[in-house]
Amino acid sequence: MLVLGIESSCDETAVALYHSERGLLAHEVYSQIELHAQYGGVVPELASRDHIRKLTPMIRQVMDQSKFALTDLDGLAYTAGPGLVGALLVGASIGRSLAFALGIPAVAVHHMEGHLLAPMLEEEHPEFPFVALLVSGGHTQLVRVDGIGQYRMLGESIDDAVGEAFDKTAKLLGLPYPGGPELSKLAEKGNPDRFKFPRPMTDRPGMDFSFSGIKTHAIVTLQQNGDDAQTKADIACAFEIAVAETMAIKCRRAMQETGLSTLVMAGGVSANTRLRQRLKQLAHKHQWRVFYPGKAFCTDNAAMIAFAGCQRLLAGQNQGLDYRAKARWSLEELPALS
Repeated sequence: MLVLGIESSCDETAVALYHSERGLLAHEVYSQIELHAQYGGVVPELASRDHIRKLTPMIRQVMDQSKFALTDLDGLAYTAGPGLVGALLVGASIGRSLAFALGIPAVAVHHMEGHLLAPMLEEEHPEFPFVALLVSGGHTQLVRVDGIGQYRMLGESIDDAVGEAFDKTAKLLGLPYPGGPELSKLAEKGNPDRFKFPRPMTDRPGMDFSFSGIKTHAIVTLQQNGDDAQTKADIACAFEIAVAETMAIKCRRAMQETGLSTLVMAGGVSANTRLRQRLKQLAHKHQWRVFYPGKAFCTDNAAMIAFAGCQRLLAGQNQGLDYRAKARWSLEELPALS
């Protein structure tokens, strides 16, 4: 089955072509970072307008790269949520309309299911069941995964998502947008022994997360110690270590509770080197296997949407002519594949 995937949930416009037997054939991602940088964050209306400008030319580009024609498509997958409603509607309306014109089925894909399944695009990929740590700008979740659509939430953030905490802390340190990667670069220059930040909610049972307190601790530390370059680097380092350690503690609890031995980490923050190293150490100690997407597929992309959509289309699922976008959408609401 040949499936075209469309992703437009936030500030990346992406298109990919996936074949159920030949794998990923072509993919393109356009980032709106320069557009939003002058505002210090994503402006939803501008994001939606830019998706409108970019999507159709990118579909043509991906089809040309793959040497396939639109008439060769067997199905179409588009992100329907969660995300910015206006941005989602761009991809959903173009995707569903194109499928209708071609007379092929379309399927609405959950953005976080795409991230969760992104490691399946790699040559060495996990087998079900496993525990997934989903870490992005909008989500921090621990999920037990027994199969596609078979998800049980183990824990999630009660306030800021981890990517959001990275960006907000970076902004406090005067770093440019997008702040998360910039904070990680700065942390490499920091002294890991100068400051020790709290590990929130690790002194109580459960697997929920909270990152607003670490952000507040960063503010107080900056106020008390000055804002010279080395202090900022030391704060960035302490922040990143605290976040990585907090997530490692919660992952250990999830693995112990479920009795599983495979851990998957996906989402934009899964590209973070310190977090990968910490989970690798934990996996080695407890004899788990840990999987990540390739770094090209950590951030928002359409390859993961095309893959996830292909699995559901192969199972006979499809979306009617009506379509809608969902700003919020629980993974546990998704139908399971038999």
